[in-house]
Amino acid sequence: MSPPTGPAGLPLLEREPEIAAAAHAVEGLFGDTPSGGLLVYRGAAGLGKTALLAEVRRMGAGRCTVWSARGGETVTSVPFHVVRQLLQPALTTRTPAEVRELLGDGYDIVGPALGVAPPGARPADPQGVRDGLETLFRRLAETLPPLIVVVDDAHWSDLESLAWLASFARRTAGPPILVVVAYRSEDAIGECAHLLRALGESARLLVTLKALTSEATAKLARATLGEHADDPFCREVWEVTGGNAYETVELLAKARDEALDPVGGSADALSALGAMTRGTGLIARLEELGTTTTRFAWAAAILGTDISLELVVSLAGMGPTEAADSAERLRMARLLVGTDPLEFVHPLIATAVYRAIPPATRTAFHGRAAWLVSRSGRGAALAARHLLEVHPDNDAELVAQLREAAAEHLAVGAPDAARRCLERALLEPPLPRVRAEVLYELGCATLLSSPATTVGHLRDAINTQLLDESMRVDAVFRLSQALTHNDQTREAAQVVAAEAARTDPGPAQMRLKAAHFLWEGVQDTEDDGRARSRRLTRTAAGLTGRDNTERVLLMLRAFDATARGESAEEIVQIAERALVDGALAPGTGWTGTSWGFEPPALLALSFAFADQLDRAETLFDEGMRAFEISGWSGGHLAFAHTLVGYAHRRRGRLADAEMYLRESLRLADRVGDRLPMHWNGICMLVDTLLARGHVEEAREAAERYAFAPPYASSLAIPDARSVRGRLLLALGRTEEAITELEATGRALTLRGRHNGVVAPWAIDLARALADVNPERAAELASYARDRAERFGTHTAIGVALCCSASLTEGPAAVGLLAEAVTHLEASPCTYELAVARVEYGIAARSAPDLGRGRVLARECGADGLVERARQALDDLRTAGAPGTA
Repeated sequence: MSPPTGPAGLPLLEREPEIAAAAHAVEGLFGDTPSGGLLVYRGAAGLGKTALLAEVRRMGAGRCTVWSARGGETVTSVPFHVVRQLLQPALTTRTPAEVRELLGDGYDIVGPALGVAPPGARPADPQGVRDGLETLFRRLAETLPPLIVVVDDAHWSDLESLAWLASFARRTAGPPILVVVAYRSEDAIGECAHLLRALGESARLLVTLKALTSEATAKLARATLGEHADDPFCREVWEVTGGNAYETVELLAKARDEALDPVGGSADALSALGAMTRGTGLIARLEELGTTTTRFAWAAAILGTDISLELVVSLAGMGPTEAADSAERLRMARLLVGTDPLEFVHPLIATAVYRAIPPATRTAFHGRAAWLVSRSGRGAALAARHLLEVHPDNDAELVAQLREAAAEHLAVGAPDAARRCLERALLEPPLPRVRAEVLYELGCATLLSSPATTVGHLRDAINTQLLDESMRVDAVFRLSQALTHNDQTREAAQVVAAEAARTDPGPAQMRLKAAHFLWEGVQDTEDDGRARSRRLTRTAAGLTGRDNTERVLLMLRAFDATARGESAEEIVQIAERALVDGALAPGTGWTGTSWGFEPPALLALSFAFADQLDRAETLFDEGMRAFEISGWSGGHLAFAHTLVGYAHRRRGRLADAEMYLRESLRLADRVGDRLPMHWNGICMLVDTLLARGHVEEAREAAERYAFAPPYASSLAIPDARSVRGRLLLALGRTEEAITELEATGRALTLRGRHNGVVAPWAIDLARALADVNPERAAELASYARDRAERFGTHTAIGVALCCSASLTEGPAAVGLLAEAVTHLEASPCTYELAVARVEYGIAARSAPDLGRGRVLARECGADGLVERARQALDDLRTAGAPGTA
């Protein structure tokens, strides 16, 4: 292999360890067990990062598939600009039909971000787009020679590409891919710096490049100017450039052009030549090329990277002959390279030229560039990066263009880019009514990614009093959603109640009332739950589900009745009226924007607790598919995994339940910390681990996710306080558990909530008090059984009977457990049946029943119950009981 070289064919000096690491990583793609990884080179401008990346590309040439991209100072606001550069070789060689086939189910999710599919009508989930891009890269990597992804100037990458890259670099599965990234440390700020730090933490090699030593500088000088370059001259080169590799190469090239004799006597001339390679000296050198050429360079700097010659000519306002002459002059001066597209030789040159443009001229250039980009059919989103640089001037058309660009950004999964456009539109400023609409759009732009930000913008939009009624009601509902997702459920209920009070009777007011019932009902605590339930019962009485508002009210009524422990048979009848031909009506589905995912989730849970698990699972699976198809792979998909996991828990498929619930928490972790979605996931996971008998794992999970007071403002399923009480009992912290469960019982009964399956506090408290307060334990068991019989499901009755049996002995206990087994055999909940069978076998000293219970427990994955059954069988064998031989 030939030795590594840098710019102008000069050797890459003092980069041997970095080159060796890159070579080792490239060779790793071809090992017996191929491996990829991430290499990150960082350092100040001009230290040779780009040359190192060029060397990596050279190593992979002919053996690997190498995709490259570069960030640009003037294109940081263009979403997925870097990703599009990377995938250009793979996409431009395919027909539209082949691209659609390549993207498969992700076409409508990833296609708009890549510019190969039109934006959809609804916002795309950023996490869904990132996941889709990762799938696409994996799919391509499986069909190509080993893949190397190279990203230069990552400090100027758009945030959408950088967020994807940071996520992609952490992947542990799939084909081996080598990712190599370089960035300037001093120019990485804000969210960009955070993402680059995340990249560094995932890197197999993170290198901070240093300036060249005087010895390396001398070698470069002699390689450029000849071996006769003496030490004083070489030393002065190093003093002038400070060991900056780029400046050293440029200075030596300039010295060669000037035929400077490389001896000590010429050293004084180096300072003047060095100044011409950077800053004001470089700009002076540009201006020497003439005003026409300077204007051409300015236009190129405005456009940034991948510079279209046609746009430069139009932007500079010159003819083809002038443009060709200017481009050639700039190439000869080593400022530009290429023909069409053009590129600056080095980002330092692009930056210097851009910043040298007089501010007024620069603004005018951006304004004209926006017009040219729009006229060329490239779309409002690409024009937006120029519009963002135009000074505010009460321009209604500019506001409209920025709003259009924001809509395009949202459709490709770039809410931050949409936010920047809308915030800039507010500065114009728009007319008052339009301003209210822009504030509303700002709130909608951040709903999926930042509920806290959404709250502020929607409050501002509503407070203008200028939204029409339909938009105002929608803004209030979205505000209430954002408050709930931000763990402010009480405020969500207050917001819609206040708006309902000021809205005239009609469909809008009814929608607000339904939203009020929704947020009040899902609060963890409320002031007068009984009164709310009575109001909801009156409102829903006689409703047939003729429109979506009625259907949602019926969903809420079904869940409220479930929580209260009313007749399960009647609950199912109410729930069925919320459906159309047995399915969710259009507009009430999981991804509907009018009502959100909460109503269908509550409806499905109502079916689940009514022992209608088939119907619940159908709805849960439908929600999972809807979120996946829509590309909503953040909090929504996390919640869907939680629900599917809970369905497995109810079925008694405990290992499957644990898998889904852990995945739900992993997905939630990608969104943030201590969110309501975490609360549901950890509550169900702790409940599942306890059912499995994995007490220590339950404790560890609870500690990791702070499953302890203060509780979230939204309710969890099953009841969080009940589950925490059960955990404390399992850990032997009985007094704490009794305190927790007593408080839970008081709060829930005061609220009128008596469902012992949703909130099993009474059953666990009865068992905890059996020895210390048997009268109170018996009272609780009687209460649990009475409420279970009122609810009327086989599961509820069977579990309550098991509780009663645990407080008695002899034939009475055997009789109760036999009755429990009978009920639970008719229930879909296999784990509860396994518990009843094992307990019956122990009470009746029946080895066959214990054996059947142990088999069921093993099928459920209930390891603790399996062990209890085994020990009981051993005890029976020791005692010589019949059937144990």
